[in-house]
Amino acid sequence: MKEQLASGWHTIAPRPDDPHGPLSPLLLLLTVVTGLVDAFSYLELGRVFVANMTGNVVFLAFALGGASGFVWWASLSAVITFVVGALLGGRIAHRWAAHRGRHLLLGSAFQAILVIAALVVTIVLAPPASGQSYAGVPLGVLVVLLGVAMGLQNATARALAVPDLTTTVLTLTLTGISADSAAGGGTNSHFGRRALSILTMFLGGLFGALLVVKGHGRWTLLIAVVLLLIVVVSALRVSSSTAAWATIDP
Repeated sequence: MKEQLASGWHTIAPRPDDPHGPLSPLLLLLTVVTGLVDAFSYLELGRVFVANMTGNVVFLAFALGGASGFVWWASLSAVITFVVGALLGGRIAHRWAAHRGRHLLLGSAFQAILVIAALVVTIVLAPPASGQSYAGVPLGVLVVLLGVAMGLQNATARALAVPDLTTTVLTLTLTGISADSAAGGGTNSHFGRRALSILTMFLGGLFGALLVVKGHGRWTLLIAVVLLLIVVVSALRVSSSTAAWATIDP
């Protein structure tokens, strides 16, 4: 247990010789962003995720199967725009793969612009009535902006390749905790690091839900923007680093 707690702590506060430098805590911040944005999208955009594509595929199937409460074109749009964002993230990764700090800077900066645009849309538009969701063109615009943003984030995190910190997918994280544990026949479940990934996603979703329920849905995006700007500024500070973590793929 002591080893797992140390692993979790060093994920938040990396050691000077950490092979991933400052990337781990910054990816944890992006995981909080995922929870916030998905809370906004599911609760304000009407049962659609912009980061969890597994959910969207299932929601699309539900809608086409005749289940009420699901908007088929919103789920489909989320999947398509997520793919577009991932393509953009892939282009950035191939261009800036030689320096992980600059790669994170560029990816998070583009993502911040998209989420800021979504926030502006919610400020310009009247918020939906209590118990209602955005619909029509506003729904489509928000899904596009946030879908591209989260696809870009997912591609960025994937290319940075920090173990157990994908920022969006927890299914494999939960599987790893169990399958790699001593009870599962493994030798190291990396519980501390993986638990942090789960916790940060949970906290993002929790605070996002609390804000939406209280009628402050746009604040959810505002907090996401603040966290993204922290990542951008932090990445900017290390964008010229010559340390091994930045220039060598560990």
